[in-house]
Amino acid sequence: METNTLLIENSRMNFNKNMKYEPGGSLGIAGLSSFTVSENSKRVVYVTRPDIPSEAINLLKTECDVHMWTEVRTIPREELLKNVVGKDALYCLLTEKIDAELLEAAGPKLKVVGTLSAGYDHIDLKECKKRNILVGYTPDVLTDAVAELTIALLLATSRRLFEASAEVTNGGWLNKGWSPLYMCGSSLTGSTVGIFGMGKIGQATVERVKAFKPKQILYNSRSKKEVEASFVDFDELLCKSDFLILCSSLNHETKEVFDERAFKLMKSNAIFINTSRGGIVNHDALYKALVEKEIQAAGLDVMTPEPLPIDHPLTKLSNCVLIPHIGSATVETRTTMAILTSQNILSALNGSSMPASVF
Repeated sequence: METNTLLIENSRMNFNKNMKYEPGGSLGIAGLSSFTVSENSKRVVYVTRPDIPSEAINLLKTECDVHMWTEVRTIPREELLKNVVGKDALYCLLTEKIDAELLEAAGPKLKVVGTLSAGYDHIDLKECKKRNILVGYTPDVLTDAVAELTIALLLATSRRLFEASAEVTNGGWLNKGWSPLYMCGSSLTGSTVGIFGMGKIGQATVERVKAFKPKQILYNSRSKKEVEASFVDFDELLCKSDFLILCSSLNHETKEVFDERAFKLMKSNAIFINTSRGGIVNHDALYKALVEKEIQAAGLDVMTPEPLPIDHPLTKLSNCVLIPHIGSATVETRTTMAILTSQNILSALNGSSMPASVF
């Protein structure tokens, strides 16, 4: 937290208080505005949302003209393609697909893409490399926040907290009263906890899980790590885990690795938690596993697609807890991520090494 606070305060001190906002259409597109800070600036950054923490936008304004999509929703693809034209930098989120079409539309001036995320599977890195476009991201910053949310989601799912809350508000508790097994869930104490993926978030999750005194912690990842957990192969992880937590990145090896076969190998009392990437899970297979009681319950912070449609089959299940991709959602973490994205962009435009570069 000390590092995060220092980063925010330094950025605030560096912001020129005399900068001003000048309304106006960005490339003549309705619903867009141009935030201009220096008439002599030759570098223009396009930001895909208006609700980025102000410290980060102010930092960009110290050196660049900032043009921004002004509606508080995901920018439509056609608008992004129009407004990225001729920009020197793009400040984006996971919600934007950065592919050959977009990079071609941007043109040769585009030097850097900064994404406010730890993941970058929405960016075609091969195409960026081909065009000598640098890519910055925000790893590590969100480690603790995601690990905290992972445990919270695990507890909410295993102890049926959302279901229990509904019992109070819909009259179920009033009608049923107390009974020995009413609203009972599963305990972490004495259980076997499995973790798929053992990067920094996985390791931070291990530290938090230990406080609940499980019988053992197992993990599977590309390589063995120095952690207080036992490395096992993928099938053993599935077969032995009472709680299975996904902390892996999404890549060609992990895409939909949790399929029908995987869920069939899991315990019928298993609690499945995903705070990593929705694409690691085949959601049709997960739905089937939950309906047919192949596993007990699931808690998801990430899904495919996102946002998940309200009529999606998973939304109808009482044993599936769904929250809207809020793993890093603390004010401190999101602000630090946003500032780091701005620093990545400014460093790249100035020819310096980015604080967090993908390559």
